[in-house]
Parts: sequence; structure tokens; C-alpha cells
Amino acid sequence: MAVERIGLVVHQGRRAALDAARTVHAWGEAHGVPCTEIDVWRDHEPRHDDQEEASAAGNPDLVVTLGGDGTFLRGARIAARSDAAVLGVDLGRVGFLTEVPAAHVTEALDAVHHDRAVVERRMTLTMRASRPLEMPSEVEALLRHGRGPSLPPPHVRAGATGEGWGVPLDIIALNDIVLEKLARDRQVALGVYIAGRLLASYSADAVIVATPTGSTAYSFAAGGPVLSPHMDAVVFTPVAPHMTFDRTVVAAPDEPVALRILPHSGEVAVSIDGQLRGALEPGDWVGVYGATYRLRLVRLGPIDFYTRLRERFHLTDAPATAADGQAAPLFRPDTPVPDDLAHLRFPPLPEAPPEERTGPRR
Repeated sequence: MAVERIGLVVHQGRRAALDAARTVHAWGEAHGVPCTEIDVWRDHEPRHDDQEEASAAGNPDLVVTLGGDGTFLRGARIAARSDAAVLGVDLGRVGFLTEVPAAHVTEALDAVHHDRAVVERRMTLTMRASRPLEMPSEVEALLRHGRGPSLPPPHVRAGATGEGWGVPLDIIALNDIVLEKLARDRQVALGVYIAGRLLASYSADAVIVATPTGSTAYSFAAGGPVLSPHMDAVVFTPVAPHMTFDRTVVAAPDEPVALRILPHSGEVAVSIDGQLRGALEPGDWVGVYGATYRLRLVRLGPIDFYTRLRERFHLTDAPATAADGQAAPLFRPDTPVPDDLAHLRFPPLPEAPPEERTGPRR
């Protein structure tokens, strides 16, 4: 894709991010590509919604984020508005979404501009609710103490709502949608429905509905499984539930997860990709489901997700296997892939240039 306009999201608290931002601006000037910094705010100013941010940047076709996964998610919500691709420059610690080292920003932009990069399309979530989300001012002040201003509640999407189907909210979540308790002594009490049928009523600190991409984030920390980001699924994980059944449920991508706040529940906060966006009261409900929109992630080559999983989580081998040494590679000798394996996904051979790699690349 020939880049025509860049939106830039910078982690302002990191010098390396500020240095990398200057490099991106310089690349834009050299190539005649406008570059606008977006999602910039001051503590005493309100933040803008994604439509306003995208419009202010001229609806960029590429959003570059400089920071960790949190910064990437800030850029992703704006990119979704104009169907822009997102390039994450890695300045984080345990990120799975960012990829490009800061020292290679120029090479990465050249690769995107000259159509040498790989674009992955990741599943996202959206939601309906019994009413538009609102955030009581006293609740926002409590939860935002010591932090920057919050995003405004999401708008209601245009279109017919349908009686009994709630209002469609204009949100896209790449990682997860979380309902969590506001007060320490008041659990969240929820009726959880999957594909329209009651699964169980939960009393918990929080519940998480995640994508496969988000399975390595909050859901994983709460004991959920790791899912390949190349698959489609809706992952429901309760956090510290007061009940015997405390397992994650992995639903099909066309099976919505609905959450109804029960009469004796405490007040509930709703977060979308880690950003507080509203509060719910007993009697309210939300339905979370796979969106038709897929976020476009820019990669410099096919992603080796499981090597990244081992490295980022510092996975260690069982002590009992120490005498065996490191396990030898499996599959992928330096020969063509057999016909009966040709439909499978394999990582690239690190020693082979891209034009010599065998096997399918999706």
C-alpha cells in the first residue's frame, strides 16, 4: 500500500518514543506524506472519540503507534474508524501486538510504502446494550484519580435497533470487553447467556469477553487459555468467581455472549480494551459479539506467534527435562513441504530469504 497519510500515537512518557516520533515525521516529510499526532490530550482537557480523532488527522490510511500494547490499542480504536492499517513500534515489555524495534522504524515505513509488508486481519468485538453507556461524574472522578482524562462514552450506531435487541454501540474492541465491580465489597452479579441461552449466574470480581488476540492479555492473567490469533472465537473468562465452576468458556465466533446485571449486584464498570467507557446498574444488560470489521495489523513478515509466546512470557522447560537438553526442531527440514502438509501453517525458516521459503503463507 502506498502510504498517503499517517496518524501517529506516541507514548509521551518515554524518551525512545519521542525520538522515534521525530524519525516518523522526518520520513513523512521526505516522502511528502502528511503525519499528524493523534490521541494527544492534557489533564484538564477532555479526550476525543475515535471519529473526531480520525477526522482531525484527515482519516489516515496508516496509524503508527510508538509504545507498548496499550499505546497500540489507542491507535487501533482510531484506525478502525477509517479502516487504516496499524503499525506498532515496540517500546513495551510484554507486548504481543507491537513488532518493529524503534531502530528499524524507517525500514518498516519503507516496507509498508512499497507494499513489502504483510497485513494480518484480526477479529474484533462490538456490542449492544439495553441503553447507551453513561459514566456518573463521581464514579469517573474516583476511578480516574491520578490518571489522565477518560474517553467519552461510545455513541449509538446509526440504524434500526429492533425492539428487545437493545441499542448498537459504536465501539470496536481488539482485545476485550470487561465488566468489573466498582466497590470492593460489592461483587458483580451477572446472568451469563451464550448464544441466547443461560449458561449460569455468576458472582465475581469481573468477567472478561475477549478475542483470540486478547487471550494473552487480561483473560490470560485471570487463568484463561491462550488462543492462536489466527482463529476466530469469543472467549468468556470470569475473574475470581464465587462458585465452583470457574472455567473459561470458548464460544464460536457467531455465538454472542450476553451479560445481564442481576438485581442485587453492585454497580458495574464497563471497559473496552482497557479504557473505562461507562457504568451499568442492576437491570441493565450488554451483548458482546464478533464484529464484521477486522483490524488490519502490519507485519514485516509472517508472525511466529508461539516463539513470541515463549519469549515474552519467559516460558521455561520442566526441570525434569534438563538432562535432555533443548528439544530439537520438529518438521521443517530444508526441503519442500510434502503435499499432505501443504495446507498447514508453519513458521518461516529463519535462514532462508522470503523468496526461497516453501509452504503456504497466509
